[in-house]
Order: sequence, then C-alpha cells, then structure tokens
Amino acid sequence: MADTDTDTETDAGTVREVTTGDCSDLYYLDTGMYDTSGYGAAYILDDDGPAVVESGIGTNHERILEALEELDIDREELAAVAVTHIHLDHAGGAGFLAEKCPNADVYVPDVGASLLADPGKLVAGTKNAVGDQWEFYVEPEPIPEDRIVGIEDGDTIDLGAHELRVHEAPGHAFHQVIFEDPANDAVFTGDAAGIWVPEQERIVETSPPSDFDLEQCLADLETIAEIDPDVLLYTHFGPRDVGNDLEGALAAYEGVLTEWVEAVEAKRAELEDDEAVVEHFAETADEALFDAWSERKARAEAAMNVRGVLGYLDSRDE
Repeated sequence: MADTDTDTETDAGTVREVTTGDCSDLYYLDTGMYDTSGYGAAYILDDDGPAVVESGIGTNHERILEALEELDIDREELAAVAVTHIHLDHAGGAGFLAEKCPNADVYVPDVGASLLADPGKLVAGTKNAVGDQWEFYVEPEPIPEDRIVGIEDGDTIDLGAHELRVHEAPGHAFHQVIFEDPANDAVFTGDAAGIWVPEQERIVETSPPSDFDLEQCLADLETIAEIDPDVLLYTHFGPRDVGNDLEGALAAYEGVLTEWVEAVEAKRAELEDDEAVVEHFAETADEALFDAWSERKARAEAAMNVRGVLGYLDSRDE
C-alpha cells in the first residue's frame, strides 16, 4: 500500500499518495535523480486510463515500473506517458517505459517529438549542457514514431475522471508545455515555475541553454496565474500547496528570475569574458543549496544556468 504524505522528502522509489490540496488518484515517487533526495519526481494518475507524468532521466526507470506494480497497475494497462518537455531529466525515461508498457502512448510536445524518436542530437546537446553530470544519465531509448502522440496548446489527454489540458509554456525551452489537471485543481509545472526547495521554502531559478527566454518565462507565469490552481506539481521536489497565495508564489519566482538575469548581465559587463562569468557564478554558488542538492550539483547548476542567460542576452540584443 502506498504511503500517504504531503511531505516531498522521500526515499528513492517510495510511492506517496499526493494529498496536497484536494488531490486524489495521484501518486508521487522520487526517482533518485542525481543521487539527490527528491530532485526528480515522477507522478502517476490512477484512472481509467492510468498515466505517468514525467519520466526522469531513464537511469532509474525501474522505480517507476515498480511503483506501477505497487499501485496494482499492470504494465499493459498503462495508457499514457506524458512529458512536459524533452529535456532528459523529464523525458529520458519515456522510451524505457514505452518498451515495457506496450499499450502506453507517449505524449510529448509536437515540436520536440522527433528528438525523442531519434535522440542523437538531444543526447549531444545534453552532454554539452550538463558536462560531467552526464555520469548520472543513461542513453535514452528511442521511441517508435507510432507510439508518439504530438501535443500542442489546447489539446486534452483524456484519462477518465482526470484529463490533462495542455498549455504551451516555452520560456524555459521552446518545446515545453504544462499540464492542467482540473479535477485536482493542479498544474504539472515542468520547469515553468522554477525549482521549489521545500525544506528551505524558497524558489530558485532554472535557465538552461539553449532556449531560455526571460520574457516568455514571465508570460508562462501569467499562464499559470490564469489557470489559478491550488497545487503546483513540480518535477523537482514534488507537490506544493499554493491555494492561499498563488499570486505570491508566482511573483516570488518572477523576482528571482529577473534578478538572476540582471546579475549575470551586470557581471558580463564587468568581466567582459563569458567563461569568467560562468566561473564566477559556479565559484560563488549559493551555499544554502549545498544541503538541498550537494555542492557539486549546485555549482554545476549555476554554471549551466549562466550559459542559458548568456545565450538569451545574445539573442535579445541581436
């Protein structure tokens, strides 16, 4: 029987019922991503057509299969694997799940679907972005084209009592969407609402290369505000009840992201050397995050996020 818990601090592989807000039929597990507790979430909606939302980097996809078994969902019954975008920390496990769950369609933003069918370019780009963190990854399994369902803004994935309404949210990456679950008054945010660090009750930026766009990120926050959910279902660190202050939660991320871009822009003007800018922010990474996801991960994330901002500044100024 799955544990019931609203706390996102879970042991890797442990299945927790999400009771945040008024959620029902929804379960969460920590996939053990980057060997960091809570960092990589996968969700399971237990409905007439059961669904996995987000699939992790693939390295520990067996944990998702074991979670299905624990919830008495046969692999043949799984109807959908839905990913918010094709970055491998969200979609890297989708091919493995498709292989083991023969009746599941893989729902992926249409503009990125071909890169999951033939992931060579995606792998190369990921290796370039994450550097030596690649050791935590596994080569993704290509997904047969006839198993992929391309989704766009306005589409709906019907699961039974629940449906996933698709909203485009391309600020973090051009191929990102978010999923609204009206029955749970919740939104699966992907990376559109930042990374919530529950033990520190703070939100931190995520601005990776090569498609980060500040103005579009802020527009994506407006999209979430218009949906007006009570629960944000983050892929990193799990569910968060925002029913009493959604506006404050989104405003906090708007402030964090805007100040982050301004800081990188100012340091670039000061140092006039992009690699020096990257090194500066990696060396001065927020030490409070060392406890949340290790010193190595915090410094690597800072470096990656700086590169994303630098690319955005270049494209903005062209």
